[in-house]
Amino acid sequence: MRTYALALAVAAAVMMLFAAMSSQATQKAYAHFEHFGHYNAKGDGVGPYYAYEQLDPDYAKPGEPAAIQFSVQDLDGRDTKDIVAMVEVYSGATGERLAAFPWTKQDTGDFQVFYTFPDLGYYQIVLSVATGPISNLNGVDPPRATLSSTSGCNCDRAVFNAAISNNFGEIWNAALLASVLFPLAIIGAVLGLVYRRKRKQLHANSSEEFVKWGILLLAIAGGLVHFAIYSEHASLRLEYSIFLIVAGAMQVSYGLMYILITMVGAEESRASPRQYYRKTVAANLFGLLGTGVLLGLYTYAVIFPPPLSPNNVPEDVDLAGILAKSAEAILVVGILYLMRIEKRRLAGYLAETPSKT
Repeated sequence: MRTYALALAVAAAVMMLFAAMSSQATQKAYAHFEHFGHYNAKGDGVGPYYAYEQLDPDYAKPGEPAAIQFSVQDLDGRDTKDIVAMVEVYSGATGERLAAFPWTKQDTGDFQVFYTFPDLGYYQIVLSVATGPISNLNGVDPPRATLSSTSGCNCDRAVFNAAISNNFGEIWNAALLASVLFPLAIIGAVLGLVYRRKRKQLHANSSEEFVKWGILLLAIAGGLVHFAIYSEHASLRLEYSIFLIVAGAMQVSYGLMYILITMVGAEESRASPRQYYRKTVAANLFGLLGTGVLLGLYTYAVIFPPPLSPNNVPEDVDLAGILAKSAEAILVVGILYLMRIEKRRLAGYLAETPSKT
C-alpha cells in the first residue's frame, strides 16, 4: 500500500510538471501575443485603440536581431483589422531617429517589425496609428523633437521604452529561479527532517502518511503550475493572469497550511482532538472548495466562452489542460481521503480517552 500510494503521488506530481512545461510550449493568447513579455513590454492608449508592445526576445541584446511586436485592440480587448500604422525607433540618449518603418496597412492589429539595436542603453519606440487618410502611404513622416506630437498627421501616437543590455536577462532568470527553488528546498529539508524524526512512530499508519504528504505536495505543485502559466494568459485578458496568480497562491497556501497544522498540532491532536480536527476540517474545506471551483471554471470555459473573453469562443482542450485538471481531480479525491483519515483518527482518540475534548 505504501509503494502504491507513493507511486500515485509521484505520478500526479509528474503530470502537473508535464502540464506546466506543455502549457509553456503550446499555450497561445488568441489573436494577440503568443507569449506575453515580462520585460520591455508595455501597453498604452492610441486614440480609440489600446496598443501592447513588446520585444522578442524579451531581453534583447545589442547587435542581435529582435522583433518589435504590437497588438492593437479596441478598448474592449477585441481584435482590430485593416489599421494603417507606422513604427519609428529613436535613441534615448541623443533623440536621433535610428529607423522608420513606413505607413503600412496591416491585415490585423497584431503585427511585428524587425530591428537590430546597435548599442547598450535605452530607446524609444513610437507607434503611429492613422485616424484618417494618409497622404504618404508606404512613406514615412519626418522625425520630430516631441515624439508624441501629431501635428500635421491624421494619427494618434504612443511612445514605448526599450532597455537593451547584455546580461540582464540571465541575471533576472537566475534570481527568479533561486527565489522559487530556495524556499522549496527549505520546505523539503524541513519535511525530510520531520519525517526522519517521526518515521519510527508511523508503522501501521505509514501508508496513510505517505498519501497525506503526497497530496499536500500535489497541492503545492498545482499552485506552482498556475504561477508558471499565468503570464501566457495576460495578453488575452489581464484579469485572467490575476486570477491564476491568486489561484496558485491559494493552492500553495492550502498545502503549507495543512503541513503547519500537522507539524505544530502533533501534540494538540492528542491533548485536544476535537479542536485539532476542526482545524483540519477548515483547512481541507478551503482546499476542496478552491480546487472544485477551478475544475468547474475549466469545464465551463471549454464548453462556453469564459467570462470577459475578448473573442467570445470556448477555450481549446489541449493535453496540458487535461493533465493539469486530471491532477486536480486526483487532488479533490485526495482531500476527501484526508478528511476521512482525520475523522477516523478523531474517533480513535475519543475511543481511547472519551473525556478529552
